[in-house]
Amino acid sequence: MVEERVERRLAAILAADVAGYSRLIGADEEGTLNQLRSIRAELIDPKITEHRGRIVKTTGDGLLVEFGSVVDGLRCATEWQRGMAERNAGTPDDRIAFRIGINVGDVVVEDGDIFGDGVNVAARLEGLAEPGGICVSARVQEDAAGRLNLTFDDMGEQALKNIARPVRVYRVRATGATPTETTPKATATEIAPALALPDKPSIAVLSFQNMSGDPEQEYFSDGISEDIITDLSKIAGLMVISRNSCFTYKGRAVDTRTVGRDLGVRSVLEGSIRRSGNRVRITAQLIDAATGGHLWAERYDRDLTDLFAVQDDVTRRIVDALKVTLSAAEKARLATSEACNVEAYDYFMRGREFLYGENKNREKFEQAKDIFARALELDHNSSQAYAGLGWAYIFDYFNRWSDDPDSSLRLARQNVDQAVEKDPNEPFARAMAGLAALLQKDFDRATSEVEIALSLNPNYAFAYNCLGSIHTYSGRPLEAIAVIERAMRLDPAWSQQYLHFLGTAYLLAGKYETAAALLRQRVSLVPRTDFTRAVLASALGHLGGVDEARRVWHELKEINPKYSFREHFSRQPFRQEDVERIGEGLTKAGLPND
Repeated sequence: MVEERVERRLAAILAADVAGYSRLIGADEEGTLNQLRSIRAELIDPKITEHRGRIVKTTGDGLLVEFGSVVDGLRCATEWQRGMAERNAGTPDDRIAFRIGINVGDVVVEDGDIFGDGVNVAARLEGLAEPGGICVSARVQEDAAGRLNLTFDDMGEQALKNIARPVRVYRVRATGATPTETTPKATATEIAPALALPDKPSIAVLSFQNMSGDPEQEYFSDGISEDIITDLSKIAGLMVISRNSCFTYKGRAVDTRTVGRDLGVRSVLEGSIRRSGNRVRITAQLIDAATGGHLWAERYDRDLTDLFAVQDDVTRRIVDALKVTLSAAEKARLATSEACNVEAYDYFMRGREFLYGENKNREKFEQAKDIFARALELDHNSSQAYAGLGWAYIFDYFNRWSDDPDSSLRLARQNVDQAVEKDPNEPFARAMAGLAALLQKDFDRATSEVEIALSLNPNYAFAYNCLGSIHTYSGRPLEAIAVIERAMRLDPAWSQQYLHFLGTAYLLAGKYETAAALLRQRVSLVPRTDFTRAVLASALGHLGGVDEARRVWHELKEINPKYSFREHFSRQPFRQEDVERIGEGLTKAGLPND
């Protein structure tokens, strides 16, 4: 008698069900079933087919799907949940929402069905997910690293029902494009599940569209958008999303309701700018992010000399439309518009493009210096131009472009001091003064400057991250965590910018597992980073993860063959004992710390 062979294979398993299905059926059985049929036909089944999945079986409220790879399964799941979020935008509370769990493991195949622990774990993970969310096992998270721009929150080891061993679980928090060497960090992020809305008016200002027909004018439309963000950010009664996150939508056709959900805001401002000679036309419309309805719209045809008056008027109209309560100082600031040298300000906006640009190098640094110098020739009282020049020198100090990069830190300090002297109430100047002081380990001055910046601009994500870094570098990493997380909430689509600092804070606090999880996320979002890999290798060394630490270090040396731990960290404002702790982790992994 021939023994029947059991068919086994490795598979990525996706389990999904409808949150609150019994309640929905009880309230409206026919309507719920019709909705589910429509969702399956229009969204879910096409996504499964697109990503080469196989529906194993369905129940009244759920599906079990098999994929040949983790990448296919995760892509399907994130697009599925994003599609549901778009369908549900502005609908009542009884909307349909799915929970999804994904695991990878060995399965038994019988008559087209699949069985085994791999399937059971996926089903239990689905039960841990929030409505609209995705939970995955550690194996899935590891396989996704470096292949998809996904951010994971480590939920720790979970005891799952009828599963013998604890399973480390991760919550998928963000999705984006697959990273490549030419796109070293995520450029567009969709948040899943939705961020909680704040208990006060909130807004995201999208990059205004350049309608001039001249790509060289892009800096101008971006600059006006950023100035409006900055003006609104100074109002304490309003939560304003950072420029970085708002600009991730630049050049894309997006639904403002999706933007509101992604960034966790109640309203969105969008518009366009057309510049012709000394004339400028600006259109702006304020939109309710829940309904897509217009709250206010206006068109301005003005001379360039009226630019600041237009910006002030846009700010006032938004404040009125959102019914924001202003302090006496805020009312006074909005009541007047200061005169400005428009040509000097135009040069400042050009230089600012370098500061926020993706691909910085020596040539662009030299150009930026010349541009800021020209702005100061035209207006020697420009606090912002001095601060911008100081920041450019700080970039040189870190990136070692010039022939004498160490002198750049001294030049940065000189320029930011000038910026503060010219306008003590300019938050950009105060933040840059704080950063320069931090790099010189003047922690008291750094703290004072950044706290002043935040008093002037309570929505300043950069300043929050700088304050968190001051806490970390000065030996108070636990205090840093909540401050950096505040920066991330104000800049949610730019999490890769902050994960390094948050992971470093956890490492210096001795919380190595959390540090490693955060730093892995940073590496997956910014594949070409050497600094984060150095800190990650240390965290793994402290955890005893020698093999992974060595693999991470090998990747670091491929990216930067000349990397030296001691030389690099000598430019960072760490205390010596903290450098030794990070170096100790490398030693435990058998890696060089010289």
